[in-house]
Amino acid sequence: MKKFTIALLAGTVLLAGCSHTTKVATTKPTDSQLSCAEINTEFAELDTVLREAKKNKGASGANIAAAVFFWPAAVGNYVDAKDAEGLVKERQNNLTALAQKKGC
Repeated sequence: MKKFTIALLAGTVLLAGCSHTTKVATTKPTDSQLSCAEINTEFAELDTVLREAKKNKGASGANIAAAVFFWPAAVGNYVDAKDAEGLVKERQNNLTALAQKKGC
């Protein structure tokens, strides 16, 4: 019974150690219809996602727990956050081009 309790506790810690970063679409079908104000709102939302990704790449409690108890989870958190950052940057580039085209 004691081994089961330890295994259950370790599993819980491992699952808690996995973080997930929001992924964004680099383009949306409605992009061409966005107003300048809506483009600025999109930029603000992307900044939030980017901050979340940077936090998930860093030395957060979840990443430290993952590194201590199950290092592949820490690597997975880092890769997941790095992928999210790349998507955000691509979306920002697309919105910048759209804003310039619209004269924002």
